Amino acid sequence: MKKGLKIFLFVTAFTFKALSYQPVKAQCAICAANVASNVKDGRKTADGLNHGIMYLLGAPYIAIAALGIIWYKKYRRKNVDLNMRSEKLHLN
Repeated sequence: MKKGLKIFLFVTAFTFKALSYQPVKAQCAICAANVASNVKDGRKTADGLNHGIMYLLGAPYIAIAALGIIWYKKYRRKNVDLNMRSEKLHLN
């Protein structure tokens, strides 16, 4: 495919995706009912639920970052001698 056609198809697909917005409810029925009843009573259960969701959202990123740091510390090279010749290379 030509580059222009690829860009056009990408922009068209992105536009259709952006225009097909539909709000969704990502809570189970029990959680939604619990939060709704607690908000009406003035309790702060919704805040605790939101903090728990944020914790679950951030935990995988923290774990991957920790593994990346461990991998970097373990496998990086220090003071490597390249042993290159001092003469010029002639490629012709």
